[in-house]
Amino acid sequence: MRRTLRAPGHRTAATLALALALTATAQQPARADPEPEPGTLTEVRAELERLYHDAEVATDKYNAADEKVTQQEKRVHTLQDQIETAETKLGRLTRLAGAAARAQYRGDSLPAEMQFALAENPEHALDNASLARQAQQATQGVLTALTATREDLGTRTDKATDVLKSLRKSRRAKDTERRSIEKHIGDAKKLESTLEKKEVERLAALDKKEADDAQAKWVETGVLEKVGTDATPAGKKAIAFATRQLGKPYVWGAEGPDSFDCSGLTSQAWLAAGHVIPRTSEEQWRRLKRVPVEDMRPGDLIIYFADASHVALYIGDGKIIQAPRPGRWVYVSPAASMEILGVVRPDA
Repeated sequence: MRRTLRAPGHRTAATLALALALTATAQQPARADPEPEPGTLTEVRAELERLYHDAEVATDKYNAADEKVTQQEKRVHTLQDQIETAETKLGRLTRLAGAAARAQYRGDSLPAEMQFALAENPEHALDNASLARQAQQATQGVLTALTATREDLGTRTDKATDVLKSLRKSRRAKDTERRSIEKHIGDAKKLESTLEKKEVERLAALDKKEADDAQAKWVETGVLEKVGTDATPAGKKAIAFATRQLGKPYVWGAEGPDSFDCSGLTSQAWLAAGHVIPRTSEEQWRRLKRVPVEDMRPGDLIIYFADASHVALYIGDGKIIQAPRPGRWVYVSPAASMEILGVVRPDA
C-alpha cells in the first residue's frame, strides 16, 4: 500500500519537543546520566524514517514527471522539425507547379528544374512539351498529399503541445510537493540535531540491529543458496561503477558525478554498463524485467517497499550498494535490511 505524503503536523512537533526534552534532561547536572526510555527513542527513529521516506517518494515522483516532460519536449521538437521540412517541400513544389503551368500555357517544354524533379532518371528528363499537363497533374497530386501531411503534422503538434503543457503543470505541482517535503527534511535534520551524541549512537545501533535481524531471517530462508553468484559482463561493469562511488554523499535528485540518490546511482551504474534504464525506482520496477528473488544474480536491482520508493544494486554474497538518504553516503549494506518488494534485471 502506498504511503501518502503528510505534513509535519503535530506528530513531528510532538516528537521534536520530546527530543528537546530528552536533551534538556541529559544536560541537567542534578541527574546522573539519565537514559531515555527505549519507546521514546524508537518514536524519534520512526519519525525520522517517515520523513525521509516521504521525501524520497516525493523526489522520485518529481524525477518521473521531469523525465516525462523531457521526452514530450523531444516529441514536440521532432514534429516541429517535420512541419518545417514539409513547408519547405510545399514551397518548392508550389513554385515548380507554377512554372509547369506557365510552360504549358506558352506551349514550351517543362523548365529544367521541373524535368529534373519529376524524372525517374535525370539523364532522360522529361523534354516533351506534350507531357506538360501530365507533369502538372502529378505535381498537383504531390502538393495535395503534402498539404494533407502538413495539416496532419500541425494537428499532431497541437495535441503534443497540449500534452506538454499538462505535463509541465504536473511537474510544477510535483516540484511544489517536493519543496514542501524538503522542508520536512529540514525538520528531520533539526530533530536529529537536538539529540545528544549518546542518542545518535543509540539510533545508529537500533538501525544496525534491525538490519542485522532482517538479514538473518532472510538468510535463514536459504535464499542465498539459490541465488546466482556470477554477474554478466554488463553486470560487472555496473558493479564496478557503483563501487567507485562508495563514500559519495546522498543528494535528492542527484545522478553524479559527485553525489547520487538511490535511483540516480542505479541508473548511472547501468548506463556505464551500456544499458539505458528508467531514471526512477518506480519506473525501474514497472518497466524492467522482473525475476524471482531466488533467481537474482549480481548486477540485478533490488526494489524496496510496497511503493517501490527505493532501489539498490545487488553485488553478491547477500550485499547491496545503495545511496540511502540525506546525511548518509553510498555504502555497502545487507540486501535484506529493508522490505524487499522484488528484483529486476536491466540486461535481461
